[in-house]
Amino acid sequence: MIEYQTFNRQQAFSELEALTDVLQGCVSAGASVGFIDPDDRQIMRNFWQDTFAGLERGDRLLLVARQQQRIVATVMVLWNMMPNGHHRAEISKLLVHPAARRQGIARQLMALAEQRVKQAGRSLMVLDTRSGDIASLLYLSLGWEIAGAIPYYAQSTEGAMDATTVMYKRLA
Repeated sequence: MIEYQTFNRQQAFSELEALTDVLQGCVSAGASVGFIDPDDRQIMRNFWQDTFAGLERGDRLLLVARQQQRIVATVMVLWNMMPNGHHRAEISKLLVHPAARRQGIARQLMALAEQRVKQAGRSLMVLDTRSGDIASLLYLSLGWEIAGAIPYYAQSTEGAMDATTVMYKRLA
């Protein structure tokens, strides 16, 4: 059984190592999520600690999935805080540990994120994903549209320069 929950700063802080495990597993499997060296747990911990500060400020939301009480997946909603962007939110760090994939966890996390975005009165969601990744198919199946691609956007774990696809979803 998969359980989903929204973390506040304290909950996230108490699960720093588990969150780092999920991130490390994804990077080790070649995910393009901002990190190149899957063995550099300190940089990953620093990322999560910065995220905790954002949770405290209220400029992001962290949703997690647990399987047998162990965190196996995450997704973040970043609230655009600029006055001209209060209608939109960005989806970030949809991470599913390789051992927990193909169970519908990413799909459910995205549905929960969308629900929270709607509840916040936002009408537009945006994200970017490495061009050609399987995640693109998931997003398209959930009603996301492609806005375009940016070549040479991010370095992969193998050192290649990959394009990113920018996507959006308008909410009713």
